[in-house]
Amino acid sequence: MDFGAVLQTNPPASRTVALAKLAEQHGFSHVWTFDSHLLWQEPYVIYSQILAETRRVIVGPMVTNPATRDWTVTASTYATLNEMYGNRTICGIGRGDSAVRVTNGAPTTLKSLRESIHVIRELANSRSVEYNGATLQFPWSVGSKLDVWVAAYGPLALKLTGEVGDGFILQMADLDVAEWMITTVRAAAENAGRDPMSVKFCVAAPMYIGDDWAHMRDQNRWFGGMVGNHVADIVAKYGEGSAVPKALTDYIKGREGYDYNEHGRAGNSHANFVPDEIVDRFCVLGTADQHIEKLKALKELGVDQFAGYLQHDNKEETMRQYGETVIPAMRDHITAKA
Repeated sequence: MDFGAVLQTNPPASRTVALAKLAEQHGFSHVWTFDSHLLWQEPYVIYSQILAETRRVIVGPMVTNPATRDWTVTASTYATLNEMYGNRTICGIGRGDSAVRVTNGAPTTLKSLRESIHVIRELANSRSVEYNGATLQFPWSVGSKLDVWVAAYGPLALKLTGEVGDGFILQMADLDVAEWMITTVRAAAENAGRDPMSVKFCVAAPMYIGDDWAHMRDQNRWFGGMVGNHVADIVAKYGEGSAVPKALTDYIKGREGYDYNEHGRAGNSHANFVPDEIVDRFCVLGTADQHIEKLKALKELGVDQFAGYLQHDNKEETMRQYGETVIPAMRDHITAKA
């Protein structure tokens, strides 16, 4: 299993770069960031500095969207970073949440999402693509490589992911929901004539190592509020009697509103409706041993990467314990002498 650290690009940018370097030192393979240009600093600028000061980590947004940037500009950014730093980027993409809603916009259609994935991937992989009635290609890009991983929740978005995604990002660590979504994505991939095992699976959720459960829950309750934005859209579209698991829909009944000024922040006052049970199910909390137990269960379901959100007051210590205890425990055991 690979491990990622998910950061917010809060100022100063040097702090984000320092945390990314620390993640690499502790054995994380990926550094992801939020991408919401009004709420936080511009991530792609910061990626360049992270890549310049690290040697191995792969960087990318969790997640970008097709609405806030021209698709060819997004592709050019990846291809440029790859030329500069050697194919160490990845694109997480979804329909859009805070980046579009803060500007009074709305998530894009699945049709636009599908088309954007194709355009971004082809151009950022140094290939030509049809776009707006023209055949386009970066004449300066040679050998660039980019995977596009899709963040999705609803049945139609999961179907799209299986059909076109290089990977799937599930933003929660609930075992029941993960099993349903992985099965749904793999079935869609197989129905599209793809190898279902070729789609990589990433579970992204807050990780906090400690033993004060009340404090850990309060620090990470914001996540249930953030996920609730997507779940509310799904329930509105499909209804409560849909194929979406009840574990994913029941908790939002108490949801009364959401202030994006507090998006993704510990102490979010609009997440009080999220019960402790949901925090425990959606996040990875507790001692290092409890983290390992849950991560092993996710690995059994087919999860290839766990990306831990670090929007709390215990960033460095959680990464340290992951590097010293959790990540080594999740590696395949190899003996020096058989």
